[in-house]
Amino acid sequence: MVACSNDFLEFVPEDQATVNGWYRTPGEIRQSTAAMYGRPWFGFNDVFSWAAGDLMAGDMHHNWDQEGQFFYLSYNENNSHIGDGWQGLYDVISYANLIIDDMPTIASGYGVSQNVINAGLGEARFFRGFAYFLLVEYWGEVPIIERPAEKVATGNLQLPKNTLASVYEFIRRDLVFAAENLPPTDAAGRVTSWAAKGMLAKLHVTLGQRSVGGGTIGSPTDFTTAANYAADVINNSGLSLYNNYEDMFKIANEHNPEILFGLQFINGGWGFGSSRQARFARHSRITGDAQAWGGGKCMSVSFLNTLQANAEGRTDNRRRAIYMQSGDVYNYLATKTGGYTYQIVSRDATGAQIEGSTPTLNSLKKYVVGNVDDHGYVISNQDSPLDIYMLRLADVYLLYAEALLGSGASLTSGPGYAAYLAVRARAGLNPPADGNMTYVDLFNERRVEFGLEGIAWLDVKRRYYRNASEALAYLNSQGRTDRYFRINENDNLENDPAGYEVVPAGGIGSGGAVNTDPFVTFTATKMNLPIPGIEVVNNPLLRAEQPAVEYQFD
Repeated sequence: MVACSNDFLEFVPEDQATVNGWYRTPGEIRQSTAAMYGRPWFGFNDVFSWAAGDLMAGDMHHNWDQEGQFFYLSYNENNSHIGDGWQGLYDVISYANLIIDDMPTIASGYGVSQNVINAGLGEARFFRGFAYFLLVEYWGEVPIIERPAEKVATGNLQLPKNTLASVYEFIRRDLVFAAENLPPTDAAGRVTSWAAKGMLAKLHVTLGQRSVGGGTIGSPTDFTTAANYAADVINNSGLSLYNNYEDMFKIANEHNPEILFGLQFINGGWGFGSSRQARFARHSRITGDAQAWGGGKCMSVSFLNTLQANAEGRTDNRRRAIYMQSGDVYNYLATKTGGYTYQIVSRDATGAQIEGSTPTLNSLKKYVVGNVDDHGYVISNQDSPLDIYMLRLADVYLLYAEALLGSGASLTSGPGYAAYLAVRARAGLNPPADGNMTYVDLFNERRVEFGLEGIAWLDVKRRYYRNASEALAYLNSQGRTDRYFRINENDNLENDPAGYEVVPAGGIGSGGAVNTDPFVTFTATKMNLPIPGIEVVNNPLLRAEQPAVEYQFD
C-alpha cells in the first residue's frame, strides 16, 4: 500500500452491502471503533516508534542495520522503518476515515441515537488527530486526507502536502470534537474526553513553543490554552499518578488510573500483540523463547548521566523500570529459576558466556514482562499483551508545568511547579536543591520519566521550536556514540563497572581499546524525516521541492 493510491485511501475492501449491514446498533459501532486500538498501529509501533522516538533522540544506544541508522542519522528515504512508520500512521487515519464517512448515515438509518453516533465519531477523530500529530512532528508537511471514497471515485489520488498551519488546525478540530463528544468515563482501555483534552494540552504547548522560537505558527496564548486543558484533566478527571512506577509496566496493571490512552494489545499472534518485549529483551533467559533481540540495546551514556544528575544524589525509583544494571534483581522475571539477576556478563557453570556486556553496561527493561511462568501468557509470536502507553497523566502534569512556564526562565512556585514536584516525588526525588525549575530541568525530568516510551523525540522537537540553536547544541553534546570498554581484559572485574571506562567516539582507552564509532552531528536538515521514497515515486507532489498548500476546510 502506498500513499495516495487506491489501497492507501481505502484501508479495507469496498463492499457496500457489507458496510450497509454494519453500524446497526451501538454494539456494532463499538466493535468498529475498538479495532482502531491495536492492529492498525502495528506498522508504527513495531520498530519506528522507538527507533525514531528513543533512538534518534539519543536516549538509546543501538547501531544495528536500518534500526541503527536512526542512531547514526545515516537513514535516507528508503529506510524500511521510516516507510513502516509513515504507512502505519496513515493506516490508522484510513481506518478512522472509514468510520467517520460511513457510520453516521448508516447508524442513523437504523435509529441509533445521535449521542452514540457522536461518541463513535469522537473515538475515530481522536485517533485520526493523534496520528496526524505524530506525522507532523516527525515529517512536517504531510497530506491531509478526508473523505477518501470521494477521491477514489473521482480519480483524485495524488494529494499535495498541506502546510504546517493546516495540519495543526486539522488536528485541533479533531481533538476538540473528541473532547466534546467522548464520555468522561468508559470501559477500561477506551479513550475518554480526558484523553482528548490531554492531547489538546500537548498540541497547544507545541504551538506555544513554536511561537517562542519566533515562528509564524502558534502564539503565546497557546500556553494559556494548554494550561487550561491540563488543569481540567488534573483537577477534574478523577485520574491519579500510579503509586508504583515500576509496577505500572506489568501486564496486570496496564489499565491503571494514570493511563489516558494506550494501544490495546492482546496475546493473539504477530500484529495483534506488542513486539516490544521481543525487540527489547536481553536474552531468552527472560522471555523463555528465542524472541529476545535486545542483547545489544542499552541506554546511552547521555541518558545515564541525565538520570543521575536529575536525581541530585538520591535514588531514582524509575531507573530499574527503564533499564537493568549490574546487581539488579527482578523477582518477577524468570520466576521458575528464582528470579533474574542482572550481570554485565553472565556465564554458565562451565564458564561459557551466556550474556555479554552491552556498549553501556546496561540492558533495556521497560515493556519486558517475562515468560508464561511469570505472568500466565504464552508469548510465542511477538505478541506481548502489555499495552503500549501513548499518553499518561504524568505527561499532562509536566505539560502543565511547561505551559505555565511558557516563555519564562523558571518556576519556583505555583500549580505548575507543584505538578513538576509531584512527578519527582513519585520517583522518590526531592524538590530541586535550588528550589527552581528551568526549562532544561523540566526537559530532563521528562527525559527520565518517559524513557523508552517513544516520545523523547517529540520533546526534542518542542525544545527545537523554542530555541533551535540550543536544541542542536544539546543533541550534538550528547556523545551518543560514547561507550564502555574493558580497562584490563585479564582482571576479574568483568562484572564490576570499575573494570570499564567510557571511551568517546574516535578515542582510545587506557587499556588500548579504540572506539571506532563516528561522532554524530545534527543539523536543521535532520529535524524532520524524509517522506518515504516509494511514496514520492507514486506521488511526485510529495517531493521536497514541491510547495505545501493550504487545506480547504469545510
